[in-house]
Amino acid sequence: MRFERLFISKMKIKYGYVLIALAGFSLVSLNANAQDPEFSQFYATPVYTNPAMAGTGECNGGGRATINYRNQWPSLPGTFVTTVFSYDQHFDKIGGGFGILALRDQAGEGLLTSTSIAAIYSYQLRVSKNFTMRFGLQGKYGQRSIDWKRLRFEDQIDASQGFVNPTSEPYIGDAINYVDFAAGMVGYTEDFYFGAAVHNLIEPTQSFYDDPESVIPRRYTVHSGVVIPLDKRRVPKSTISPNALFMLQEKFTQMNLGFYINKGPLVTGLWFRQTFGKFNNPDAIMLLAGFRKDRFKFGYSVDLTVSQARSAAPMSHEVSASIGWCAKKKVIRFRPLRCPDF
Repeated sequence: MRFERLFISKMKIKYGYVLIALAGFSLVSLNANAQDPEFSQFYATPVYTNPAMAGTGECNGGGRATINYRNQWPSLPGTFVTTVFSYDQHFDKIGGGFGILALRDQAGEGLLTSTSIAAIYSYQLRVSKNFTMRFGLQGKYGQRSIDWKRLRFEDQIDASQGFVNPTSEPYIGDAINYVDFAAGMVGYTEDFYFGAAVHNLIEPTQSFYDDPESVIPRRYTVHSGVVIPLDKRRVPKSTISPNALFMLQEKFTQMNLGFYINKGPLVTGLWFRQTFGKFNNPDAIMLLAGFRKDRFKFGYSVDLTVSQARSAAPMSHEVSASIGWCAKKKVIRFRPLRCPDF
């Protein structure tokens, strides 16, 4: 779903084996808009999924730090590698949560790189004794850069020697900068939550050629989950957590359905991803294994491709890790979000 990010608007790049590998998918597009990176473990990267989830850590208004790493289709040359780091915490003095989110995304063996840093605020509203809502805002500064020296153009090709000629393609610069915003909301009880978010609110231009039509489209996300105890303990040691995510961005629409099971320190999970719209097909089955120890959580998941792309791109890998800590003083107005609890 993210091939279009390998190509620059209106730029006929002949980047050898990358193009050859992608041609088999019939998705080579030279004028497509960018798409945001996505994570199969969306529940393990809450601040990236929805800015309203900033400050919803479990321990008495304390903080948490998370890191998420995804290597998409490593069997292909020019794979997609995405890393996200986030910190968030609740503060009574500001009536909600504060967070920082940093992202680095590389495509085409580092040919095209996206880097961003964002600040997030979420306001907590106690609707009733058992139901809480949060409303989040995010401001982001981003940069997209390209390694100009590694680009190849058709006018550089010599029939007998390959890419040896100078190009007449005008130099476009190595980087573009932009500002962006996002907003979200989440409502939750002790064992249920639902949320919605909109990213890229102002649809910033991301073209190296100043093409006003080449923008980062808005990303709409709706997600929900529930925690169901599997034993009769007051604090259950075994739970099952069904959850779902629906995401729409330009022509790319997908739905993730699945669950994970917590049994003591061990976590396992199973999901299915279906795409709709232009690329209407079953996309992947996702398997998760992980563990929890005190305030530390770790998870590894693999996406097994079930679409027609599986022969060339059979799987993707994803790793998540987080650590939380309790506030030194009791936070009076804090209400944790325990679902999803992984």
